[in-house]
Amino acid sequence: MLFNSYIFVFLFFPICLFGYYGLLHAHRTAAAKVFLIAMSFWFYGWFNVSYLLIMVGSIGGNYLFHRMLSNRADRVRTAFWRKAVMIMAVALNLGLLFYFKYFDFFLSTMNSLFGTSAALRHILLPLGISFFTFQQISFIVDTYRGEVQNCSLTDYALFVSFFPQLIAGPIVNHSEMLPQFARMGKENVEWQRIAEGMGLFILGLAKKVLIADTFGGGVDYGYTHVEFIGRADAVLIIVFYALQLYLDFSGYCDMARGIGKMLGIEIPVNFDSPYQAVNIVDFWKRWHITLNRFFTKYVYIPLGGNRKGQVRMYCNLFAVFMLSGLWHGAGWNYLVWGAMHGALYVLTRFWFRNIKPCLFRQNAGMPSQQAVVQDTQMPTAKSENGRVSQIGHGIMTLVSRILLFIYVAVAWVYFRAENIAQANRMLATAVSGTVQKVSSELAECFRVDEFWYVIKVLHLDNMSYSRYILMWVILAAGLYLALIGRNAAQRMEKMKYRTGSAVVFAVLALWCVLTFSKVSTFLYFNF
Repeated sequence: MLFNSYIFVFLFFPICLFGYYGLLHAHRTAAAKVFLIAMSFWFYGWFNVSYLLIMVGSIGGNYLFHRMLSNRADRVRTAFWRKAVMIMAVALNLGLLFYFKYFDFFLSTMNSLFGTSAALRHILLPLGISFFTFQQISFIVDTYRGEVQNCSLTDYALFVSFFPQLIAGPIVNHSEMLPQFARMGKENVEWQRIAEGMGLFILGLAKKVLIADTFGGGVDYGYTHVEFIGRADAVLIIVFYALQLYLDFSGYCDMARGIGKMLGIEIPVNFDSPYQAVNIVDFWKRWHITLNRFFTKYVYIPLGGNRKGQVRMYCNLFAVFMLSGLWHGAGWNYLVWGAMHGALYVLTRFWFRNIKPCLFRQNAGMPSQQAVVQDTQMPTAKSENGRVSQIGHGIMTLVSRILLFIYVAVAWVYFRAENIAQANRMLATAVSGTVQKVSSELAECFRVDEFWYVIKVLHLDNMSYSRYILMWVILAAGLYLALIGRNAAQRMEKMKYRTGSAVVFAVLALWCVLTFSKVSTFLYFNF
């Protein structure tokens, strides 16, 4: 079931909201939790009943491992036995993920390397398996480490299956969710939180269906006709996809957080304006935050982190990014994407750790009298120097953002392309393709009916460039939201609940609902 669907907005979620709060109002907290689990199963099973069977089996099996590791009677056993149970649980989870997501990739790789002809299975990938598998791995490992005490089956099933974050994250941690489950029914309904959740949901929905999906039409056209497009088209398509992916995925996470708020549950922030970062290290503190947290705690630190020298640290960092690429998809193009991010990340860390301190060490050791400002200096001069410094800093920040955005957008080409050859073709066209104006076919992908009606009212539709107006306007809006503007969470923090804002949200919601008839899905469902 999609968030941007009639059945979710007009049937599923109203039933969920009123049923949940009705049970809490009747002081039936345990029943309210079971009700949320049942609704989550309905939400997930709507896509495919077999998906639901896989997830339920995974929940049951992992809960048994949790009980084995947390049961007091088992703690008298040897540390070796507990470690073996933990390793077995993690291996089975990874084995399940490998079978559904990577088995065909493994077979095709073996066929290419050894000239064999093993038939591919074409296994259907269960939605969200990468997310709920990692979530359960973290729970098992934390249980082994003693960070999780006995957890009831109800709380565990709700922790894994909670429908807002089930399909595409964020990857939540037990310390974030279990305490909130324990407080269910003990707190009064906060109407302001419900209002904030509704606003966050509408903003995320608008990002997804009004902007990201519009970019998606142009991206799909470009990658379908990659052999025929020109240089300008290729450059635009690369930018379009960078914006589409961010607005689509962050829009989903905003909706998930909004739904959680309406149910009284805080889901962690997964995006913090990543395209406003000034370097790749800053970018990965802002992009898919919960995945970065998972790899740091359960891969990077166990590999040794930064405790075994710089060379080992850089190798660990690069390995994490290669695993991140493989987590996102079973293909060599995803590994190239991971390698590109890993290489720049390592170089940036090396710069900050070794080169930058050397460059500025001499300035730090200058005689103090050279740094003294004379008391007789005019105040206006100080102000002028301050303004010049601020302007220079602002220019450098903007240049850093743009350069980082270009690099990340180029790396996304390997993320979007079907294979490395197609990605290379798109990049080659962007650099050395034929010089021609933006194709009218690409511009036509942005001909949104409601916007086009405005152009007709203004009598601009007869002009030769009229079909390009919407493309440039939507591109400018996307770049503003990504590179300059406040994100949805920041907007909701500053929101003043007045009649004007209510009207704006109502119009946005209605506009989004009117687009539901179009075919649309979330990009991260593929990962």
